[in-house]
Amino acid sequence: MGSFSIWHWLIVLLIVVMVFGTKKLKNMGADLGGAVKGFKDGMKDGAAEHSPEAPAATGQVANQTATDKNTIDVQAKQKS
Repeated sequence: MGSFSIWHWLIVLLIVVMVFGTKKLKNMGADLGGAVKGFKDGMKDGAAEHSPEAPAATGQVANQTATDKNTIDVQAKQKS
């Protein structure tokens, strides 16, 4: 089983266009794009809802007191 060449993919694309038609493929592409945009907007809304504070600088951990009883505080140590 080798990899497909560009000619294989062009033939597959031609068959898909012949089966579904360009109008239906255009509508499916628009629907998929709208779904991806809605997903991204939902992720931004969810992230803004859960973290109202500004994120800490990269590589640094902000000092916060844990209010959740299920949180376990650990300290990383270097292996010698």
